[in-house]
Amino acid sequence: MQSVDQQVLGQARDWLRAGQTCWLATVVATYGSSPRPVGSLLACNRTGHIEGSLSGGCVEDDLLEKLTAGQLAQDRPQFFRYGETEEEAEQLGLPCGGHLDIVVEPHTPKSATLAHFDHLVDRLARRACVERTVVLKSGSCEYRDVPNHADLRYDHDNGVLVQTYGPQDRLFVIGTNMVSAYVAEIAIALGYDVVACDPRPDRLAEFNVAGVRKVGDMPDDAVRRYANDSHSAIVALTHDPRIDDMGLMEALKTEAFYVGAMGSERTSANRRQRLKQLDLSEPEIRRLHAPIGLPIGSKTPPEIAVAVLAEITAVRKACAPNARAAIESIAAGG
Repeated sequence: MQSVDQQVLGQARDWLRAGQTCWLATVVATYGSSPRPVGSLLACNRTGHIEGSLSGGCVEDDLLEKLTAGQLAQDRPQFFRYGETEEEAEQLGLPCGGHLDIVVEPHTPKSATLAHFDHLVDRLARRACVERTVVLKSGSCEYRDVPNHADLRYDHDNGVLVQTYGPQDRLFVIGTNMVSAYVAEIAIALGYDVVACDPRPDRLAEFNVAGVRKVGDMPDDAVRRYANDSHSAIVALTHDPRIDDMGLMEALKTEAFYVGAMGSERTSANRRQRLKQLDLSEPEIRRLHAPIGLPIGSKTPPEIAVAVLAEITAVRKACAPNARAAIESIAAGG
């Protein structure tokens, strides 16, 4: 599977390869409620074909109308603000009080432009990040390879857009069972590339979730191969320490942004002792989320899956402590 960034940039690259001019639109700021986050991308060509989304419909339609009317420049980036008045926001179907700012860049099929997009697409295909800087006044567009993702920055006064593109987040699941199936299904709905690993051939053969890549390698080998970067989350769900611990030993040494293991408080305490005996350091062991998931009282496989993905999402969005505190407050009747 590809990230949305890969899909949009890849389509733009394909149009350029075919000799077509295209436009790349980016949401650079939102105010109030907005249907799409900052950084959302859309590419369109002269025939009105689009890839990606900015608002869910009406803003895209307006851009196509501007394209048809010849109002999209072909020689320089442009800035547009949507929903500045209540009337316009209502016409565009934007939430109450919400508006968004968009930068639209024209790209013509020149060799330098194609090389630019080739590099972007190749970088994402290798699960690496790349940063672009666009200067609206001059139309200059440059890139540089960077190790990590960073929030979009837009200097409206000087007309400078700096955006980092990154690969699709990956969820690596150790163990194939009913909980794993629900975890995989929810993760796919959230946009993750899901890899399920189980060295037990019979269990792996019975695991059938559309869109999931299945691997029968030993967990430690598979972690090194598929989930060793900062865009990966790793969950151990077998309840078999011989399998889970093997994967966790390797997972806790990677740059994965989340590592979790299923089990009770007692099971988790015993697991931490085993990992310590296996020479993992205290900082490495402290990275382990166990028992896995936010404390929502989950019991059934689908409930456990919801708790797991809720915690992964909270960690990814850097709000895990607040999320856990809010849930504990609700449970206490606060």
